[in-house]
Amino acid sequence: MRDWAENQVTLALIRHGETRANRERRYLGKTDDPLSGQGIQALLSYQAQGHYPEVGYLFSSPMVRCMETAKLLYPKLAPTVIPEWEEMDFGQFEYKNFRELEGDAQYQAWLQSGGTLGFPGGESRESFIKRCEKGFFHMCRKLQEMAAQEDAGTPIRVGLIVHGGTVMALLSSFGGKEYFSCQAPNGRGYLCRMGRQHLHPAGSGLQARAEIQIEVVEEI
Repeated sequence: MRDWAENQVTLALIRHGETRANRERRYLGKTDDPLSGQGIQALLSYQAQGHYPEVGYLFSSPMVRCMETAKLLYPKLAPTVIPEWEEMDFGQFEYKNFRELEGDAQYQAWLQSGGTLGFPGGESRESFIKRCEKGFFHMCRKLQEMAAQEDAGTPIRVGLIVHGGTVMALLSSFGGKEYFSCQAPNGRGYLCRMGRQHLHPAGSGLQARAEIQIEVVEEI
């Protein structure tokens, strides 16, 4: 059993609110859509119900839908932007939905691969996960600097406003989860925790990834 006395970093991984493309079940990657009116109302409703934990530090994808979500949920905090947390590049499938793609041979091949093939003209899952990992290391370095004056016994509570793909990438890399097993609905996510010592892993690359362990506590 782990000694959670050492695990003083709480991470709230929150997927951005709903956009029009999300409602239409489109592959929304690099297209910088804003939140929809319904998405904004849903976030405010979840907030009123107490779904979102208090945080002292806030990090976000640079994309509009995430920045708008961050401002709605944590208006008193200015998010630190992590560029590596942009959503996956869906290439030729971008902004299309299943109905529009069902006759596409490349799309059928992607489905039959279980989502392991790269997107034509876009990213592969492997490259996307590595990019998100790089962003997490970036966040850890920033957080270490920002929290340097905190007492060692003070809990560090962090909000991460990201994309559904980012959540899956981070939890599959650092949380031991299957990639598609942690799909978060819009405006929801996971409350996690990790050791404060993981803010400065001793290694790099694969070694650093092996050192960092995130545990999911509950759904948000």
